Amino acid sequence: MRAPISWLREYVDVPETADPREVLDAFVRIGLEDEDIHAAGVTGPIVVGEVLERTPEPQSNGKTINWCQVRVAPAGQQAADGGEDVRGIVCGAHNFDAGDFVVVALPGAELPGDFHISARKTYGHVSDGMIASERELGLGDDHAGIIVLGERGISAEPGTPALPLLGLNDVAVEVNVTPDRGYAMSMRGLAREYSHATGAAFRDPALRPELAEIIEQGIASNPAEVRVPITIADEPAVRGQKISEMFSGFVVTGMDPSRPTPAWMAQHLRLAGIRSLGLLIDITNFVMLELGQPIHGYDLDALQGGIHVRRAKVGEKLTTLDGNERTLSDEDILITDDRGPIGLAGVMGGMETELSDTTTNVFIEAANFSPISIARTARRHKLPSEASRRFDRGVDPAVTVPAGARVAELLVSLAGGTLQPVGSIVGEITEREPVSLPIGFPAQLMGIDYTREEVLESLEAVGCEIRGDRNAEVLEVVPPTWRPDLTSDVTLVEEVGRLQGFDRIPSILPQSPEGHGFTRAQTLQRQLSDVLAATGHVEVLSYPFLSETENALFSSSDGSEVAQVKLENALDAKAAWLRRSMLPGLVGVAHRNESRGMTDLAVFEIGRVFLPEPGVEYGVAELPPLAQRPSDETLAELNAGIPAQPYFLGALLIGDRTPKQLGVAAQPYGWQDAIELVGRIGLATAADLRVRQGSHQAFHPGRCAEVYIVDPEGNETSVGFAGELHPAVTEERDLPRVVAAVEVNVDLIIEKSERHVSAGTIVGFPAATQDLSLVVPQSVPAGDVLAAVQTGAGELLEAIHLVDDYRGRGLEDDQKSLTFALRFRATDRTLTAAEATEAKEAGAARAAELFGATIRA
Repeated sequence: MRAPISWLREYVDVPETADPREVLDAFVRIGLEDEDIHAAGVTGPIVVGEVLERTPEPQSNGKTINWCQVRVAPAGQQAADGGEDVRGIVCGAHNFDAGDFVVVALPGAELPGDFHISARKTYGHVSDGMIASERELGLGDDHAGIIVLGERGISAEPGTPALPLLGLNDVAVEVNVTPDRGYAMSMRGLAREYSHATGAAFRDPALRPELAEIIEQGIASNPAEVRVPITIADEPAVRGQKISEMFSGFVVTGMDPSRPTPAWMAQHLRLAGIRSLGLLIDITNFVMLELGQPIHGYDLDALQGGIHVRRAKVGEKLTTLDGNERTLSDEDILITDDRGPIGLAGVMGGMETELSDTTTNVFIEAANFSPISIARTARRHKLPSEASRRFDRGVDPAVTVPAGARVAELLVSLAGGTLQPVGSIVGEITEREPVSLPIGFPAQLMGIDYTREEVLESLEAVGCEIRGDRNAEVLEVVPPTWRPDLTSDVTLVEEVGRLQGFDRIPSILPQSPEGHGFTRAQTLQRQLSDVLAATGHVEVLSYPFLSETENALFSSSDGSEVAQVKLENALDAKAAWLRRSMLPGLVGVAHRNESRGMTDLAVFEIGRVFLPEPGVEYGVAELPPLAQRPSDETLAELNAGIPAQPYFLGALLIGDRTPKQLGVAAQPYGWQDAIELVGRIGLATAADLRVRQGSHQAFHPGRCAEVYIVDPEGNETSVGFAGELHPAVTEERDLPRVVAAVEVNVDLIIEKSERHVSAGTIVGFPAATQDLSLVVPQSVPAGDVLAAVQTGAGELLEAIHLVDDYRGRGLEDDQKSLTFALRFRATDRTLTAAEATEAKEAGAARAAELFGATIRA
C-alpha cells in the first residue's frame, strides 16, 4: 500500500518537516513492513510560463510546429536555470495560444524515464526548453496536448515553481500489508497506525458529519421510493461469514462525465500506484484508497430492475469488464439485475452496466462480501484486483455506508451530479463477540510489567471497547469492526506489545527444557538420507500431486483399483490426486533433467504418501483453537479424519554409473544397482532386507524384485519393490529404456528393524572357503535357495554369495545351476576341512529338502 504523505496529512498530523524515511520508520515501529519510497521522478527547473507568441510553421513533412516565445520569469529577472526571462521554444501541440499559462521544463530539468532537458536545435530553431504535457511529467497518459494551467483552475505568475502546483513535489511511502491487517490497505488505516506510532492526532474520515448528512439525504425514508431495490440471498453463514453483511446503494443523476479529474486527485492516485481512468472511475478508486472500501458504480440507465446478491449457478456466464466471458462456479458471489449477472461481486463488474464517457446517472454500490468467497473467486478466475485484495483480507462493514456516501459527495461536487433520495441500505453489522483478557496476561506473555493503564490505553487506541468494570481482574474486550483478526486474548496481547513498543520486549534467550533429541525413527530416517547422499545419490523434492492414472500405475502392483485422495481445490485439475507412490514424481524429475542434457542421474526422495483405505469415509474434524495445545482426544479425532501417511523412499537410477574412460567401458545402471541400493537401505536402518522375484505392473516383468524385511522374530513383511521400470513405461515418458528404480516403505522398515545393532566380533581364527553348485528348477528363486543353504549350514557359515547362474548344455531345459561362495569360521578354533564340508553339505541338504536341489558334479 502506497501512502502519499500530503494525503496522509489530511487525516493525521504528520509534521511538514517530516522526512519520508521518518514516516516509513514510524510504520515499521508499529509492526508494518517497509517497502520503498516513491517520488514523482521530476527534478530541476520546471516553472510556470506565459505564452507571449505562437507562430505556426508548416514543415516539408506535412507536420506543423509552433515557434513560441514564452516568458519563464518575471520581466527583467533571471529564470530558474540562470538564463533569460523570455525563451524561444518549439512545440508540436496546438491546444494553447498566446496568453495561456503553461508548464515549462527548462534546461537542466529531468523528467520521468531519464529524460534530460537541454537547449537543442530543431526545425531550424534553438528550442531553449520544453512546454510539457501530462505524460511527459508522469501525470497521466495524455500526450495529445500540453498542460494549460487555466483549464485546471491554477493561477500563477511566470517563473513560479510548477511542481507544487501540480502535486509533483509529493512523496509516497510504501508498506507491505500482511494478510491479517487488511485495514491498513487504506489511508484511513495507515493514518491510524501512524497515530499509534507517534501519538499524532488522528481524524477518522469515515466519521465526518457531512457524510451523516449525505446518508440522511440519499436514503429513501419510504421503501416504496427506493429506485433500485436490493435483495440478498438467504443462505447459512460459512465460518461465521455471511454472503454479504452490508449492502448500500446511492443514486446520483445529472452528472457531466466530460469533466476532468482534479489535479490533486489524479496526483494522489498516481502516487498511490493507480492510473487515472476518468473522473467517475477515479472517484471510486479514490474512496477505496481513502476508506478501504471497494466501490462499484453502475450506469443507472443500463440497469434493469433491482440488484440481487446470490451465489452463481454452475455454468452461468458473465462477460467482465476486461472483455472475457467467464464460466462461473456455484461458489462465486454474483451481482445480478432482473435480466441476469452484471458483476462478479468483490472482484470485477460486468460489461453491460459499466460506466462510460456517456454515463450521466450512476448507481453506487458499497457492499461487504465474504472474504473466503472473494479470495477463492479471484484465484479461480485469475482476477486479482485492488478490490479483491481488500475483500479477501476483510473490509470493515461499518465503513460500507459512509464510503457510499463519500462517493456520492464527490460525484456531486466534482461531476456536477445531484444526489437523489432514493437509495437504500440492506443488512446489519454483526456484533463482535467479547474476548476475555486477564489483566496480568500481557505481562505474563510478553515478559514486561505492563500497568493496567497501559493495557487499557493500548486496547482503546486500536478501537476496542472495554465492557463492564475497568478495574476487574478479567477484562471483557470487544474488538472493533475493522479488526477481524482480534479473536483471542493472545491477539489482544500482541496489540498491547505493538503499541507499547516492540523495543521494550527484553532480548532474553529462553532456557530450553531438557529433551531426548531425535526419536529413533527420526534418527534412522536422517541416517538413511546421509548414507544415500554419501554414496553418490542426489536428494530431490517433487510435487505430491499426481494424475489419477499415474497414481494407479505406480501404487498398484497388479493393476487392481486403489483408493485415492482427491484435492477439493487443486491448482491443476489434471494433477488433483495426492500421491500413493514416490516414483511418478521422480520420473518427472528424471524427464526434466534428461531434456536438459543430464543423462546420468541417481536421485532419491523421502516423503509422505497418502494411502486411504478403500470404502472408508474420512470425516472433517473441527479445528481446535490456536492459543492452546489440543488435547489427546482432539488430536485423535483429527488423526482419525485423515488417511495413513507413511514415509516412503523412492530412488531412480538412469544412464551410466561409471562414465566411459580411456580403456574402460561405461558401466550403465541396471537392476543390480537397485538391489545394491536395497542393501544400503538395510545397513542405514539396521534392517534385515531381502529380495526375491516379484511382479509389479510398472516394473520389467523379468527384472523386478519384491523387498521383504525380516524382523527379529523371523517374520517376513513386504516393504516395496526394486528392479527396472517397464520399457513401455519409460518409452511413454521419453526416458532411456533401462531405468533402475527402488521404492520402499521407510516407516515399516524402521518399525520392524533391529532396535540395536552392533559392529560384530572380530575373530582371529582363519576362515575356510568352499563353493557349492546346486541344480534346481528354473522357477525356484535364487534368493530362496541361498536362504535355505544359509539356514542349513548353521552358525559356522559366516558369509554366502551367489557367484554364478548357469543355464545351458549339460542341464535340462527347465533347470539352472546356482553356484554359491561360502565362508566358514569358528570363534574358538581353527576349522578343519571336514567341518566346513559337513556344514556345506548340511546347507545343500536343506536346499534339497525344500526345492529338490542336487549337487552339480
